[in-house]
Amino acid sequence: MSRIGMQPIAVPSGTKVELRDGTFVAEGPKGKVSQAVFEGFPVEIEGSEVRVSRPGDAGPDRARHGLLRSLLANAVEGVSNGFQKRLEIVGVGYRAEVKGREVHFALGYSHPVIFPIPEGIDVEVDKQNRVTVTGADRQKVGQVAAEIRRLRRPDPYKAKGIKYADEVIRRKVGKAGAK
Repeated sequence: MSRIGMQPIAVPSGTKVELRDGTFVAEGPKGKVSQAVFEGFPVEIEGSEVRVSRPGDAGPDRARHGLLRSLLANAVEGVSNGFQKRLEIVGVGYRAEVKGREVHFALGYSHPVIFPIPEGIDVEVDKQNRVTVTGADRQKVGQVAAEIRRLRRPDPYKAKGIKYADEVIRRKVGKAGAK
């Protein structure tokens, strides 16, 4: 058995899960997340536990078994606690501010960069240079954080740009000839 796939998913109180037409739906205090269930992989909801089974013992079945269990566990975790990614803006004059459902960035370009916030995602800016992306859907939170980072990737020479809070930028040396 898959070590991850055979583990039951604990459903916390205040979170409701159900299976509708091949779709797993989790609803809780942080929102609602739906995840398509792979065909042939039965999902049983028993009280406050969810279990995933697999049809056979072939390699692809074992891999998809663990993947499906992780996706369903992320849906349950997201609607009960939520997910977040933190980004930092590094550079003189680089800053961000939230205006309605848009984030306005000043990133050293000749124009402000306007990033629309997708539905189901919240963005907060602290001290104009710390951005926090939160939401119930783990994939969507990571995708939005990656899109924000892509607006101005960190430069390896001066380390200016948008980086993840826990990211370490490997610095390169500049020209050695100018002394």
